[in-house]
Amino acid sequence: MALTRSPLLLATLLFFAAGMPGAPWAAVVDEGMETVCLQCHSGQEGRLGAPVPEWRQSIHAKNGISCHSCHGGDPSDFAMAMRPERGFLGVPAAAAVADFCGRCHVGVYDDYLASAHGRARERGPQCVTCHGDHGVQGATLALINAQDCSRCHDYGRAGQIKEAVASIDGRIVTAEREIAALHRIGFATRSLQDELFNLRHAFHRLFHTVDVNKVSRETAGFGKRLDALDAELAALRQQVQWRKLGGSWVAALLIVVGVMLLLVRKTYADEEQGRDER
Repeated sequence: MALTRSPLLLATLLFFAAGMPGAPWAAVVDEGMETVCLQCHSGQEGRLGAPVPEWRQSIHAKNGISCHSCHGGDPSDFAMAMRPERGFLGVPAAAAVADFCGRCHVGVYDDYLASAHGRARERGPQCVTCHGDHGVQGATLALINAQDCSRCHDYGRAGQIKEAVASIDGRIVTAEREIAALHRIGFATRSLQDELFNLRHAFHRLFHTVDVNKVSRETAGFGKRLDALDAELAALRQQVQWRKLGGSWVAALLIVVGVMLLLVRKTYADEEQGRDER
């Protein structure tokens, strides 16, 4: 049956394929849902068009956070997209960037304000100094590096913080991958995902204190929380092994049953042939 002549089959395939990571159908749907902000700025050059390709590669884009999520306005109406009565905020002043980002990143905002960075924010680093503005990347240890940190001060203290948190951050990344792998093979992982999300958020808040002593002192506590999470993951990995072992036994049993059936069939065929010859 030709695919184009079977609407039901085509619709079914599209339904399942759209949920697959990287599926071309999902990309088409995303393109069709773009806001008027993206449509307008995509066709412009220079500084007005530059944010669009930067945003497409950002952690915000990956999580469905678009222009209006930060800047306000009406993302569905060209005429009203930048109207204050529709909540349009525009670009914040340099000194207000932390307040702007802090509307969503509440905990990090509090720790930033209490830190040396926050206390110097009138003349010091803001969120976009380290994270970028439209091309915001996921919070990783790569953001703590000699090239970027040395723009403002000596790398020494930043390097100490990075060294102190590197082990825990690596364990968080590993746990995230394991949970994703378990989810893909059918395990219910929502509680583990939530647990890791809360742990990672609290841990990344610790970065923003830029207090070497506090970071070193509190890192051990996160290690204990990860130990408990790792124990849960180990129990699930054991279940995976049992499933694989059970699957192997089932496969072996089916092979044995198949061989026996073939032998019975051959024996029956031989008896029939013998009777025919007589």
